[in-house]
Amino acid sequence: MVEASSSQNIVIGGAAGAFPPVIGWAAVTGNVTLEPLILFAIIFFWTPPHFWALSLFAHADYEKVGVPMLPVTHGARETRRQVLIYTLVLLPVTLLPWALGFAGWLYAAAAVLLGAWFLRHSILVWRDRQDETGRSLTKDAPARKAFRYSLGYLALLFVALAADRLILG
Repeated sequence: MVEASSSQNIVIGGAAGAFPPVIGWAAVTGNVTLEPLILFAIIFFWTPPHFWALSLFAHADYEKVGVPMLPVTHGARETRRQVLIYTLVLLPVTLLPWALGFAGWLYAAAAVLLGAWFLRHSILVWRDRQDETGRSLTKDAPARKAFRYSLGYLALLFVALAADRLILG
């Protein structure tokens, strides 16, 4: 059992945050099929790199109030590694709608392009020489940029999915 206060709070909370597509799908269709489960997986695997990027540059704030975010409990280096790992898992998951035939080439192209840019940000976070206090030693603060990009990434990915369905049927 995982403690209520865990460095994995983002992963645990990511599951709760990923349920809306499943709930909405079930409410509209009366059942749960593979499609909403894939949408769940996309949100679930997006959540850690999104919030851990935030926690890298807000490390001191989390530490001050006693929130056991990963950079507080395991350090910036491990957090940067986890951002990259979860991004690497996320990218093939985002291609499942296309691979399983419920999205077309428009969505697939958007997922590849958006994902490549997200991976670029995650690699820059991973390479950042951030010290254990959470301060970036580079002036462009890759974690802050990755967090900002991740906000638009998920929205644009789902816009692409909807546009693909509307345009390509």
